[in-house]
Amino acid sequence: MAPDAKHTVHFFMKIRILLFVLLALGNTALTAQNASLFEFLTATDAPDLTLSTDISALITNKIMEDYQPATLTTADGKSYSAGVKPRGKFRRRISEIPPLKIKVKKKILQAEGLDTLNELKLVLPTSLDEPGNERVIREYLAYRMYEQVTPYHVRARLINLTLLNTGILHQKKYTVKAILLEDEEETAARLGGTLIERFGLTLDSLQTDQAALMSVFQYMVGNTDWGVSENRNVRLLETAPGVIIPIPFDFDFCGFVDAPYASPVSESGLRNVRERYLMADGLSEEALKKAATTLHEHRQTLTGFCRGKHNSSSVAEHCVKYLDAFFREKI
Repeated sequence: MAPDAKHTVHFFMKIRILLFVLLALGNTALTAQNASLFEFLTATDAPDLTLSTDISALITNKIMEDYQPATLTTADGKSYSAGVKPRGKFRRRISEIPPLKIKVKKKILQAEGLDTLNELKLVLPTSLDEPGNERVIREYLAYRMYEQVTPYHVRARLINLTLLNTGILHQKKYTVKAILLEDEEETAARLGGTLIERFGLTLDSLQTDQAALMSVFQYMVGNTDWGVSENRNVRLLETAPGVIIPIPFDFDFCGFVDAPYASPVSESGLRNVRERYLMADGLSEEALKKAATTLHEHRQTLTGFCRGKHNSSSVAEHCVKYLDAFFREKI
């Protein structure tokens, strides 16, 4: 082959490779722009959603492992065929209606132009009354406060939920406050890491700043119902080889929520959950002080959440008073 011909072939090969790369990047960017079902449903503040399913079956068989048919409907009438099943441990046992996991088929999401992340978690009041709703709001606030101080969080959004019981002749409705949580798969995808399950880890083996921030935040909200070594109410996200970031979830046992069924871990020596106990073994004083400074810098925002429009005056007073006690301390 003549030299000029060779150069021409090489040139067009390079062009084809470049076009392939650009096309691949374009497809990646397009996929990245697709909203998830979680993001679509919570695009507005405290949206109204309806979940229609056999509530009676969920109450009767809280340990069921199979999904049962359900329909999730938005305020504007958009419906999604889904499956629901009970989830969780302690709250599954004590709740009038257990916490739920919702799953929508990926082909349904694709048809709507949504990402194929197809699982959601639903936190319901343990009791179907106003105190139950207020506790859900306080737990929601704990999630949102942590979201303000670090990008490594579980996204949680407050919703006004109507539960339509299709399992009885005259379909009964329950209207409650609830929390819609992104599933752990979505948390990992959003943060660009890999969720791992590794037992026996210590706080000082994790990414220092995030471990300290989580520990001091848990102290601020009065939570001892967590543990890294046993993976209790903490997700472990590996963002690079050996770099593990803790992400807390489930705050219903904390003093900030003050649920009547909550109790502190026995090794804390606390009398009740409204007292505080710092779980920070292995973390340096410098790291803990840095974390406390971060929380103090966000004080106005955190207490502002407590005075939000979704909170009754009693909820706001309880939450602000509890946080103020922390901010008066020195760590």
